[in-house]
Amino acid sequence: MDFVTDMAAKRAELTPDAIAFIDHETGRRFTFCDINTRASRLGNLLLNKGLARGDRVAALCLNHPDFFVLLFAAQKTGILLVPLNWRQPAGELRPILAASGAKLLFHDEAFAETANELADGAGMDLLPLGASADSSSLLDELLEEASPAAIGCGRIKANAPWYLLYTSGTTGLPKAVIQTAGMAYANMINYSQASGLSIGEKGVNFLPLFHTAGINLPTLPIFLNGGSSTVMRKFDPDTVLGLIDSGEVTCFFGVPAIYQALSLSSKIGAARFDAVRSLGCGGAPVPKHLLTEFQGRGVTICNGMGMTETGPTVFLMDKAHAARKIGSVGKPQLLTDVRLIDGDGGIVEGPGEGELQFRGPNITPGYMDNPDATFGTFTVDGWLKSGDIGRRDEDGYYFIVDRIKDMFISGGENVYPAEVEKVLLTHPSVLEAVVIGVPNEKWGEVGAAYLIARPGMEIDTAALPAWCRTHLAPYKIPRSFEVVEDLPRTAAGKVRKNVLKDSFQTEKTPEDA
Repeated sequence: MDFVTDMAAKRAELTPDAIAFIDHETGRRFTFCDINTRASRLGNLLLNKGLARGDRVAALCLNHPDFFVLLFAAQKTGILLVPLNWRQPAGELRPILAASGAKLLFHDEAFAETANELADGAGMDLLPLGASADSSSLLDELLEEASPAAIGCGRIKANAPWYLLYTSGTTGLPKAVIQTAGMAYANMINYSQASGLSIGEKGVNFLPLFHTAGINLPTLPIFLNGGSSTVMRKFDPDTVLGLIDSGEVTCFFGVPAIYQALSLSSKIGAARFDAVRSLGCGGAPVPKHLLTEFQGRGVTICNGMGMTETGPTVFLMDKAHAARKIGSVGKPQLLTDVRLIDGDGGIVEGPGEGELQFRGPNITPGYMDNPDATFGTFTVDGWLKSGDIGRRDEDGYYFIVDRIKDMFISGGENVYPAEVEKVLLTHPSVLEAVVIGVPNEKWGEVGAAYLIARPGMEIDTAALPAWCRTHLAPYKIPRSFEVVEDLPRTAAGKVRKNVLKDSFQTEKTPEDA
C-alpha cells in the first residue's frame, strides 16, 4: 500500500454532515465537513507563511478539536506536527523543540507563558490554538482569511512522516518516533477488528495528545469509521461517568489509573454502562479487582498492548475470553505479525516465553534524524524489538511478563516485578503496588515495593513479608515496603520506575527467612 486517502477529505466526502467532534467545554459541534474545511484553511495558511513539505510545527495545548484540525492540516501539506508534553517545564522542552527543528509553535492560553519563553529563545513565531478565555476557538479569526481550497490530490504517501511523538526518555534526549498515515490506517483496522468498532461509534477524548493513545485510542479509529468524539481538556472521572451514563460513550479506552479513578468516583454507583460496547486498557495489566468490579456493572475491560512505535495497537483481548484468560492481552491483531525470541536469539515455537518482536504496516519507519536508534531497535530482518518479555500459552494467547529492563537478578534468580506486583495487588489493603530492583550487597539486587493503600485502610508493612511467603518464592519477596500517597507517573498514567530508582535510599533490609 503505497498511498492512502486524505483522512479528513475522505470522511467529508462520505459523511459531510455527521458530527466528528464535540467540544465538551463549549458544546460546539464540528461536522466532518467543518473539520476538513478548517484543515484546508489552516494548511493554506501555513503554506502562505512559507512553510513547505518536511518542515515542522509544534503544538503545546490541552485537548481541543482544533488539535485534530492541525493534525489533518499537517497531513494535507506534508508539514510535520510535533505535539509537546505540556507537563514539562520550558527548560525540558527547549532542547526537544530545538532538536525537532520546528519553525512555528501553536499554543493555547493555558500555556501562553511557556510558549512565549520558548519562542523568545528560539526566535520562532507563535500561533493560537484551542479555546480562548471566552471559550471561543482561537483559530476562528485566523481561518476566516485563509483559503478553503483543497490541497493536493487527496492521496497521501502511506509511509511518509506525518507527525512525531517524543518518547519518555529516561536518559538523554527523548527519541522522535515517526508516525505515518499508513500506520494510522493499520491501527484503525487492528483496533476495529479487536473491539468491533463500527460506523457511528461515540468516544471521549481526554488522554494527552502528545501520547499515541491520545490521538489513536480510539479517537482516530472512530473518526475514520465516521463516528464522533467528545473532547475534554483533561480527564475528570465524574465528567466521564456522566457522559457514559447519558449514552454518549460507546467505545472507551484508558489506562489502569483511569479505571481506578472511575471506580473511586462517588458517581460510579449510579452510572449506567448500557451504551458501552467496548472498554480497552493499555499501559499495564488491569488489576483483577477492577476487572471484577466492572464486570459487575455489565461491562468487560479488555487488556491490550502496543507501543508508540507500533501505531499503537498490536494486541487487544476479545471479550469472549477475557474472564477465562485474566491478564492476557489477547492475540496479535489482523495486520501485525508477532514472534518470540529466546535468550539465545532463537524463535520460540508454540507455547513459551521470549522477547516480543513485531512486523507489519502499523510499525514506525524509525526515529526521525536518528539512524543509530533506528538501527538498534530493528533486527536485520526488519522486526521491531519491543523490549518486552512475552509469554504465549497453548491457545495462542499472549501475556506480558515484564519489561526486559525492569527484570532484576537476586541471588542468581530472575525476578519479574510485574509478577510480584500482581501478588501484592491481591492483598486486601493494597490499592496500587510498584516493585523495583535495588542494589543489595548480599544478593546483588532485591525488590523494593511502593504501595498505595485502599481508601479508609492502612497497610501493615511489617506483616507483608510473612504474607508474601504464602504466594512467592523467598527470592521474589521485596525486602522493603513503603506506603506512599501517590506515585510518579507519565502523562499517560504509567508509573515512572526510573524516578523511584533514582530516589531510593538504601536502608537496612529485613533478614531473609
